Amino acid sequence: MHSMRALERRPGGPAEQEVVAKYARLAPEYDARWSFYVEATTRETLARLGLRPTDRVLDVGCGTGALLRRLSATHPAAREGWAERLPFAEEQFDVVVSCNMFHYIQRPVEALREMRRVLRPGGRLIVTDWCDDYLACRVCSWYLRLSGSARIKVHRRQECLRLLQEAGYREVDAERYRISWLWGLMTAKGTR
Repeated sequence: MHSMRALERRPGGPAEQEVVAKYARLAPEYDARWSFYVEATTRETLARLGLRPTDRVLDVGCGTGALLRRLSATHPAAREGWAERLPFAEEQFDVVVSCNMFHYIQRPVEALREMRRVLRPGGRLIVTDWCDDYLACRVCSWYLRLSGSARIKVHRRQECLRLLQEAGYREVDAERYRISWLWGLMTAKGTR
């Protein structure tokens, strides 16, 4: 498996650097502070992956590495880059997965096209992220934008489906689900 540290250690614009700096400060405490959220999102993403032992997997936006640690038990290796400029040749991966980072991407169609580029024909994209269809996600994203602590864009289910189609994916689907009485997520899928 190849890890994409999609928001770390590569030159990027001011918005990208702001996110990198924020998570560099938060990383030591992030997983412990948000353990319920991290566990729920990694669990739900893994449940929807359906990996085979021979699959080549790319984790885009691995953040503190919660999903990556679980994936690496069966699919080891690592590399770094940006979601909009992946450092891989075309058609290298069977599965591209992204968990809890899509709301930080400033150019989502460009990033989705880049993820599609590195997928083999018939390869699958799985993106788990906040879902703007849930009130708590809307409030949280509004607060983060208002406070200036993050430049995020949380997508509704229909908007996410449109973005996947615009980026050239077929067999697109997006499942919304609650992880608590207040918080909900979405896992979107597409095939190259």
